[in-house]
Amino acid sequence: MPITPTNPEEPTSTMTIAIINGPNLNLLGERNPEIYGSETLQDILDMLRCEMPEVSFTHFQSNHEGEIIDRIQAIRKDNSINGIVINPGAYAHYSYAIADALRDIKGIKPVVEVHISNIHAREEFRSHSVTAACVDAVIAGAGTRGYLLGAMHVKHLAEAQTLKS
Repeated sequence: MPITPTNPEEPTSTMTIAIINGPNLNLLGERNPEIYGSETLQDILDMLRCEMPEVSFTHFQSNHEGEIIDRIQAIRKDNSINGIVINPGAYAHYSYAIADALRDIKGIKPVVEVHISNIHAREEFRSHSVTAACVDAVIAGAGTRGYLLGAMHVKHLAEAQTLKS
């Protein structure tokens, strides 16, 4: 399955970062704005394009664990994608299957996990992420700007990997 940039009319860039969002994140801007804010996924993608015009972004959101795993595995083999920013949503707390998919890509492509809210300041079950050990970095509690911080770090790590090659 080909992975297309969020804006195919963008000038060609030398780096592409995949943004993956898990369950319920399609409702950003509507669901629990007191926790997640009023920005939508489209607002986040627009911010990324504005702040990092030299990078192309692909985007995928699913409420289904298997689809997220399939996307991670496709990206692992796709030489046009340089890294991933993932917000696994609630799957961060219990999806060993997504953790395994991330573990399989770690070291091949950089991956940063983001959480809009500070998961450590919320309900106890949210304070542990089973996916966190399988990524290069975790950003939590920075709001939607966490996606930008994550993308900047993925870019940095991908450029460092390229220099080592």
